[in-house]
Amino acid sequence: MSRYQQGKERVVQACLQLADRGYLAGTGGNLALRVADDAFAVTPSACDYYTMRPDDICILRLDTLAVIEGALKPSVESGIHARTLRARPDCAASVHTHQPLASAVALLGVALPVTDAGARAALGPVVPLVPYGPSGTGLLAAAYGRRLRADANAYLLRNHGLVCCGATLEAAIGNVEWVEREAAHFLRQHIGLAHVGTEAVRRHALDVLGRVLADPVAQPSGGSVATA
Repeated sequence: MSRYQQGKERVVQACLQLADRGYLAGTGGNLALRVADDAFAVTPSACDYYTMRPDDICILRLDTLAVIEGALKPSVESGIHARTLRARPDCAASVHTHQPLASAVALLGVALPVTDAGARAALGPVVPLVPYGPSGTGLLAAAYGRRLRADANAYLLRNHGLVCCGATLEAAIGNVEWVEREAAHFLRQHIGLAHVGTEAVRRHALDVLGRVLADPVAQPSGGSVATA
């Protein structure tokens, strides 16, 4: 049995949890977990989360991204996860999603202000915006690396999606939840002020966002921002 078996199993379980919540779909998105000082587990590329097995999870070197274990191709966003874990030794996990509301804010090309006190404790004062770069490229990974900061545990990728990190895998998933709720607040406010579309469309959008905010399952599970 692999020395990294427990980490691989945790990654699979976390992916199923995120997929059930609608934050990962099909083969979109990816997740990484630190499994040693010099290595991390990452989801494989183009693998359906509901058929993925622990043996499918790739183990990569943190410094070079060389494959230690795994027969499948690692996620094309492994570089983003490696940059996160190298720059943030206080973080154990990194999650990249295409979740609906955060992705909608990413299309607007603005940083997401964080207003809820609990969310600010988990995410920091703002979710920074990373400039656009093609998915899976060094250009995107470099742009992301330049935006990394000690007081932010979530980042919007312009026209793409979201990256969250956390001191634990559970905290990183909690931060995904926090961002979706903050995105719902942000979009609800701006749709309410907008003068586009019909009144019926605006009412429907506000109703949907209200249901997201009222969903007790969506209450985040925690996470805190490093002060170093």
